[in-house]
Amino acid sequence: MSTSIPVIDLQEISSEPPKLVQACDEWGCFRIINHQIPTTLMAEMKSVVRSLLDLPMEIKRRNREVIAGSGYVAPSKGNPLYEGLGLYDLGSIEAVHDFCTQLDASPYQRETITRYSQSVHDLAMEIGSKLAKSMGLDKDLFMGWPCQFRINKYSFTTETIGSSGVQIHTDSGFLTILQDDENVGGLEVMDKRSGAFVAVDPLPGTLLVNLGDIATVWSNGRFYNVKHRVQCKEARIRISIALFVLGPKEEAVEAPPELVDSEDRRLYVPVLFEDYRKLRLSTRLRAGEALSLLHTTNS
Repeated sequence: MSTSIPVIDLQEISSEPPKLVQACDEWGCFRIINHQIPTTLMAEMKSVVRSLLDLPMEIKRRNREVIAGSGYVAPSKGNPLYEGLGLYDLGSIEAVHDFCTQLDASPYQRETITRYSQSVHDLAMEIGSKLAKSMGLDKDLFMGWPCQFRINKYSFTTETIGSSGVQIHTDSGFLTILQDDENVGGLEVMDKRSGAFVAVDPLPGTLLVNLGDIATVWSNGRFYNVKHRVQCKEARIRISIALFVLGPKEEAVEAPPELVDSEDRRLYVPVLFEDYRKLRLSTRLRAGEALSLLHTTNS
């Protein structure tokens, strides 16, 4: 039995649609290669991210929230090794520039963040289109959906080896594109079949895609909202850069009619992403359990 997550060549998805859908079904995550974001830009962005997260606390705290959790997150009792900066609505150039201004970004940093943001947002829209087509749907899945950007730093030390950098959770949105640290591991995902955690080792030049709770609702329970965590494996700083495709701003998420029939009844009630996000926060159910509150049998 394979214990490695699937690797998807983004340029070959059209000729192998079942491979993409199978990865979403069985793993809820996969690595992508041939994604068209230059490795030089990825390296430049990582360097910029590291410098921003090394800024004085008073500057980082200027990174304001638009929705809960979208701004600066300081180390906490629950996640003492983690801190992160956030940007809500990555598809808006105004929001990107506002983020840069909050942090006194230099012209070079601003230009790098802008180029990377546009590239990874375009990639998210491309993945949405290819995923819809792989499911037999003729639509652009993520068009107009707000996206959230998070840049993360894990301060691992010798004393913290074996402890948790971020606790077990699922992502609340539809899909996450992650540039993980090419030098420092620690990310683990839960194998859907065994329930065991599998290490996701770094693979330079690639990007990792995770599916979240909204993907499970949209696919009528077919796609796996993968549980994951970050463990401290070595005494080094770990940097990661994540784009979260959340959900439509004004429309409820529900399984398309093509994915529901007499044999596959609708499993979840339609839900606005913002309402679901608040439900997760209020119930503190952050590892996919909140989906049980949306079951049609509860309505």
